[in-house]
This record gives sequence, C-alpha cells and structure tokens, in this order.
Amino acid sequence: MARPWRLRHKLLLGLALVVGILGTLLAGSVQGLMSYVDSMKTTDSKLSELQRAEDLREAAARLTTLRDSHTPRSEEPRRIHAIAQEVREAATRFEETHRETVNRRRDPDGGNDEDYLVHKLRVTLDEFEAEVDKAANVGLVDDQSVPLCDEPKVKEKHAIILRATTELRKAIYDDMYRRISIAKSHQRRSLFVVTTCSTAAVLLMVGMLYFFYGWIFHPIRCLQEGVRHVAQGEYHHPIHLKSGDELEELANAFDDMAAKVQATHTDLVRQVNERSRQLVRSERMVSVGFLAAGVAHEINNPLASIAFCAEGLQRRLHDIAARYPLEGETIQKYLAMIQSEAFRCKEITQNLLEFSRVGERRREPTDLGGLVQGVLEMAQLLPSCRNKQIVFQPHGRLAALMNAQDVKSVVLNLVVNALDSMEDGGTVTIVMRQNGPMAELIFQDMGCGMEPEILENIFEPFFTRSRTGKGTGLGLFISHQIIAQHDGMIEAFSEGPGRGSVFTVRIPLQPAATASPPSPSAATWAVDVNPTAEQLAVPRRAA
Repeated sequence: MARPWRLRHKLLLGLALVVGILGTLLAGSVQGLMSYVDSMKTTDSKLSELQRAEDLREAAARLTTLRDSHTPRSEEPRRIHAIAQEVREAATRFEETHRETVNRRRDPDGGNDEDYLVHKLRVTLDEFEAEVDKAANVGLVDDQSVPLCDEPKVKEKHAIILRATTELRKAIYDDMYRRISIAKSHQRRSLFVVTTCSTAAVLLMVGMLYFFYGWIFHPIRCLQEGVRHVAQGEYHHPIHLKSGDELEELANAFDDMAAKVQATHTDLVRQVNERSRQLVRSERMVSVGFLAAGVAHEINNPLASIAFCAEGLQRRLHDIAARYPLEGETIQKYLAMIQSEAFRCKEITQNLLEFSRVGERRREPTDLGGLVQGVLEMAQLLPSCRNKQIVFQPHGRLAALMNAQDVKSVVLNLVVNALDSMEDGGTVTIVMRQNGPMAELIFQDMGCGMEPEILENIFEPFFTRSRTGKGTGLGLFISHQIIAQHDGMIEAFSEGPGRGSVFTVRIPLQPAATASPPSPSAATWAVDVNPTAEQLAVPRRAA
C-alpha cells in the first residue's frame, strides 16, 4: 500500500515546481542577457582592434607612396625605414589592444589568428626592409631613377604585408560575426527556454489551483462546516475527509473531540438531572425532617401503649382462650396483628427520628474492608441469606475518614436489599477498589432488576418496590443522605427487569496527613485480614 502524501509534501512539491520553473526562467533570461552583454563587449573590443588594424593598414600602405615623390634614390631607404618603424609601432598598438581583448575573454577563438597574422606581418616587414637595403646597396642598377618600392622583390614583400593587414581585418570581422552567431544561438535557446517555462508555469498554475482546491480549500471548508455544526450543538455530523494528510488527521481529531464533547454534554445533562433530583430530595428531606421531628415523638408513646396493652391482653386471655378455643384463637390472632403493626409503626417513627437528626457526626479513619467484612458476617445469619451466596472481592486495603456506624448501616441496607431481590441460588458480589481519590464499593446482584422509572425514583423517601412487601421506602433514601454527608455518591443501575442491579458507592479517602501507615499488598491483606472470595462465599443452607 502506497504511503499517503502529507500536506507538507504536497506543498513542498508545488513549491519545488514553482522554484524550478522560476529558476529555469531566470537561467534562460540571464543567459540571453549575458550573451547580449558579451556580444556588446566583444563588439566594442573588436571595433577598437579594427581601428588599430586600419591604422596599421594605412601605415603599411604609405610604404609605396615614395614612388610618386621626387625623393632621391639615396634617401629612399631612410624614408622607407622610418615608415616601416611606424608600421611596427602601429602593429604594437594593435597587439596591446588585442591582448587586452584576449585577457578580458572577449575573443571567440582566443586571438590565435590575429597573433599569427601580426607575427607574419612583422616577419614580412623585416624581409621587406632587408630587400630594400639589398636593392639600395646594389651598385649595378641600370636605371637609378626607378624607386626602390618598384623593385620586384620589394613589391612582392610589400604585397604580402598589405595582404596580412587585409587578412587581419578579415579575422576581426570573422570574430565579430562568430560572436553574433553565438549570441543568436543563445537568443534562440533563451527564447525557447522562456517560452517553454512560461507555458509550463501557466499549466502549473492551473494545476496547482485545481489540486490546491482539493488539498486545502475543500478540506478547510469541510472543517469549517463541521465546526459550525458543533457550535450549533449538532454533534452527529462527522467530517468526511480522505485526503490522506494532516487535514484528514485534523478532521478525525475534531470528530473525536466532538464525540467527547457530546459525551461530556450528555454526562453534564445527566449530572444536572441528578443534582436536580438531589435538590428535590433535599427539599423533601427538610420537610420530612420537620414533620418527623414533630410527629415521631407524638406517635411513639401511643404506639408503645397500644403494643403493651395488646401484649397484656394476650397474657390475660389465656384462660378464656382455653374455654372458648375458636374465639380465643381469633382474639390471639388479632392481638398479635395489633402488636406487629404497632411495632412496625414504631420502627417507621424510629427511622424518621434517625433521619431528622442534624449536625455532623464524628468521623474516624476506618478500615473499609474490615467494616464490610463485619457486616457480611452479620448478614450471613439473616433468613433472607438462605440458599444464597455473598462474594466479597477486595482489591487492596482502603482506609477512609467516615462514621463507621452510618456507613455500616448503608452496607447492610444494600446487602439486605440485594438478598431480598434474588431467588434461591443467587449470588451477591461486592467489589472494593480504589478509583482515583475515592474508595469504591460495587454491589452486584442477580435479582429482579429495575425499570428506568424505578431507577429515577429509587432514592426518593417512602418509595419502595420491595418483593417482600415489608419495605418502608426510607432505607435507600437514608443511605443516600449518609453517603452525601460523607461527600460521596451512590448510584443505581440496572439493564432491566430480571437482569439484576448494580449499586455503586463512592466515598472519599482520608487525607494524606491522617492516612494510616503503609499497608501490605492487596493479596497479602486479603490473606491475612480477610478470607478469599471463595472462602467468603456463604454456603447454601437448607431453607
């Protein structure tokens, strides 16, 4: 599978293409410009050489001007040597100018032709002077009136000198034409490069606009659309990007963030609803507290009197029951019912009194595992525990700052409710563990479960759906208040009727300053202090 292109790689590719085309354009333009500059410089230098060559040709041409003059033959050699010296000086000036051209690299062929022609001119000039001297020294000349320049050998050397100057001019012209040809070649090359690169630049610009729309513009617009949906509270609009680069990763990260925001929003809504229900419960607690404080004391004494009178009548009617068995049995039944209901009413008022207490009760660092273990030892003796098991799974040793009696009543209430909700053969599992700064107790049963509307009102006062029909509806309410007073929380969960229930209790651990000494590992503590989960399982007892 090919590795997807990253956005930076795409941008770098576009940048490299742009830089490459601009560089090629610049190179072509610079080459054309430099060729033009070199041509101008070469032309300027060659024109200077041409001027020196013209001076040299004029000086060489004056060597034969004496034929028309009336200069005596004896004076001709001296005059010819003087003009020859001028020719040499003109050749020297040409060489200096030519050397400067070569040193500046303005001669296309390196100046070899010019050097050769100047050297040939100097050699021929020396031969020309030698022939002049030879002709002047010859004493057997028939016609002394013939000028020396008209001597055949002198004229031959002079013709070679003139031909050399002409070839020198031609060499200069050839260099200029060669330089112009090179410039034209560079011009055509530069024109081709500029035209090609300009066309490629236009195509690249169109292609980059097309690809950048798919690489950048379209993904950014999708991201903007996704942000707009999230800003409007619409979290179910994922951003679909398949660009295979950082923008796709950004879109995926934004989708993950939107999902987390949605989960947080849902959790906050749940917490707001829960806090609203807690506020309602608190208001009801205040109302019920005032009612309980005023009514409980007024009802307890009459209820006690009714119970005691029923018990006394039951003892006194023993003889009458022996004489009239049918009536006695009925009376005994009714009196027992009066006692049972009176004690039940007394228990309700006692719970109300307990609930209506105000003020902070004393808290001490308490071994939570030992507290739960003590409650389970007592719960195993309850009639509702027959043919059922209780499994305790502590994960480490936890010490929390709490009122042991209050928390013990909460644990006992949750265990009893779990046992009452199950049929024979059921199992209650209690898990104790640390969750951050909180001690967590999880009570999971295999009982009848609960419906959503029951879960919403499970902690309301006097709300009960007990299978035994003996509940007062205050146990979970008081347990909720106890845990809330400990700055903790208690939650209920059920997947539905017949699928069991889970109650989770969270209590803050004690501060580090008051924490107990370091405890052994969870496994060691489970062995030394409490039995294992299998050992804690209550054996099934016969009903």
